[in-house]
Amino acid sequence: MEIGIISDTHGYLDPRVFKAFEDCDEIWHVGDFGSLEIAHQLAAAKPFRGVYGNIDDSSIRNAFPEDLRFQIEGVDIWMTHIAGYPGRYSRRVSKLLKEDPPDVLICGHSHLLRVDTDYKHNKMLCVNPGAAGNYGEQLMRTLLKAEIADGEFKNIRVIELGPKGGGPRLRG
Repeated sequence: MEIGIISDTHGYLDPRVFKAFEDCDEIWHVGDFGSLEIAHQLAAAKPFRGVYGNIDDSSIRNAFPEDLRFQIEGVDIWMTHIAGYPGRYSRRVSKLLKEDPPDVLICGHSHLLRVDTDYKHNKMLCVNPGAAGNYGEQLMRTLLKAEIADGEFKNIRVIELGPKGGGPRLRG
């Protein structure tokens, strides 16, 4: 299964996202949509999952949860917008991780692309796709693609959409 992961669109959905995710089986948005229309556009393209972010209004918060935990292809996934990263999780996330860490924690919020392994929490993979929108301090707008099969979250690739404008490039 091929997954496209996006976050922090902040009301702007680059049309090149659809080309980048054309071979994906699902698209996951990790919050700060900025507009419910973005969720509708992504859901019209592929099966879709999402969580709301801190800038999202009540229409988005009524349509999506703060946390989404699910099993797919034998992998335990937890999506939430504000999580932090290994060694610096938010207080709320840190408490929940102590109780029951997933295999993969996917978050957004920082606008910084990051893929880490948290050895303290059973080698949990922590994934942040960076920001795909035109708002924020990120130098490069990014997306992620990954494969999930046979109990593994693997083959993570970065797609660069450019510095708030340029064409997409696939790395990795």
